[in-house]
Amino acid sequence: MAPRPYIGGQAVLEGVMMRAPRSFAVVVRRRDGSLQVRERAMTEGPRGMARWPLVRGVASLVESLRLGNEALRFSAEQMERDLAAAATGVLGALGLSLFAMASADDGAPVDSGGSGRGKAGMTLMLVLAIGFFIALPQGAAAGVNRLFHLGLEVQSAPFQAITGAFKLAIVVGYLLAIRRVPDIRRVFQYHGAEHKTISTYEAGEALTVDHARAKTTMHPRCGTTFLVMVALVSILVFTAIGAALPRIHTGSAFLDNVAFFAEKLPFLPVLVAFTFELQRLFARHCTTGPLRALLWPGFLVQKITTAEPDDDQLEVALASLRVTLFRQEQGHAYESDADVAFPSYAALLAADRLRAASASAA
Repeated sequence: MAPRPYIGGQAVLEGVMMRAPRSFAVVVRRRDGSLQVRERAMTEGPRGMARWPLVRGVASLVESLRLGNEALRFSAEQMERDLAAAATGVLGALGLSLFAMASADDGAPVDSGGSGRGKAGMTLMLVLAIGFFIALPQGAAAGVNRLFHLGLEVQSAPFQAITGAFKLAIVVGYLLAIRRVPDIRRVFQYHGAEHKTISTYEAGEALTVDHARAKTTMHPRCGTTFLVMVALVSILVFTAIGAALPRIHTGSAFLDNVAFFAEKLPFLPVLVAFTFELQRLFARHCTTGPLRALLWPGFLVQKITTAEPDDDQLEVALASLRVTLFRQEQGHAYESDADVAFPSYAALLAADRLRAASASAA
């Protein structure tokens, strides 16, 4: 029997995106209760070196940001003007980058194509994320170092520990702040629905609301856990880099910080790649027993980015996975690659059964 496809996903505005190695789907519930579906086939993904351990981590992050950006924008298009405008203020630019990373789950790599506009938007997101997640924490650590006259060298382990603490504080503070926005809290409910649905699939159970409802909103491959691990792993990585590189002594604390920030940039792919592999290792071998304690820091922050979903939200996540899996297995869409609307979840299930029967007959 062929192995089951590896599934990743992401919560979006009033919906859920799911992705498999050869398929991608976003399902959004409109205010009238109907479901708007976008699905398409994807190429198998990166080949050759891009599949190698460490290298695949960077490729996966870039793809998650690109697909997450597309899915978020598709969901925003389905909302009324007032909701779309409000979401743009919270999720635009910086919000999109960190929100996409926090709510996306590791999945199979997918097609790396995309429009020029999409690539430009993803580049902006990455630049803003580096500024928010690398430059700002280092600047805050430098401020503490100067304010309390600690006299720490920018390349020292204590300075990197302070920087790592600020990374966690900034990310957690940002997530706590946007959780207070009602529309974003609903997205976090969809994030919980996405986790429950993937856990149901990974348990080999039928994709029903009853089965999904019983699952936890926590998942070891969550992007929130990835961000927490990046902050912790960066302390070790950048301390090692600081010890290996020549000491920086420009005579100016500001220039020392700028110089070390510039030195760290080429090593960011190493940080991402190592953290990606470490998270996969933890997800495979630390989900039970005493080693589960290694997942607790990520799970604690996931309590911010996930919330208990209602049954309607579970239906959306289940619909997205059903569409993705059928496309993965059969390579067929409902009609074409055009977006499709269904008046209800029951109507989508009926169409799913109908096309499954057609595929079996063929």
